[in-house]
Amino acid sequence: MFEYQNVVVALDIYSEYEMVLERALNIAQSSKHLHLVHVTLPQVYFEPYGAAFNSDFVTDIREQAKTRLNSIAEKLHIQSDQVHAVLGDPAAEIHKVAKDVHADLIVIGTHGQSGLKLLLGSTANGVLHGVKCDVLAVKV
Repeated sequence: MFEYQNVVVALDIYSEYEMVLERALNIAQSSKHLHLVHVTLPQVYFEPYGAAFNSDFVTDIREQAKTRLNSIAEKLHIQSDQVHAVLGDPAAEIHKVAKDVHADLIVIGTHGQSGLKLLLGSTANGVLHGVKCDVLAVKV
């Protein structure tokens, strides 16, 4: 049976992620094969004369996410170089991390409702398309 050596686990650390993480651990059989990733969306707000990007606010959010992700990783004995708290479009950033670590599996949670995009969720659907490795969507 094929064993996955590099598993990227895409977590929404502000939602129900435990089942996704548990499933990834069961498949990888060891936390040394896991790479945790959380993507923070850029925050844009609108002023009377146009859109603005508050880099200090985004940096704070990203640092909070990184701290929380590191805490999760520490409990599982996942090394810090296997923790990725990034900023950008979730599907694109998950693809990038998967490519960088030579992932053979991406595990991602989904909140499925109805229809393909709603079934997988827009992030899970975006990850599924264009990726060169297996993807496991875990319904949470």
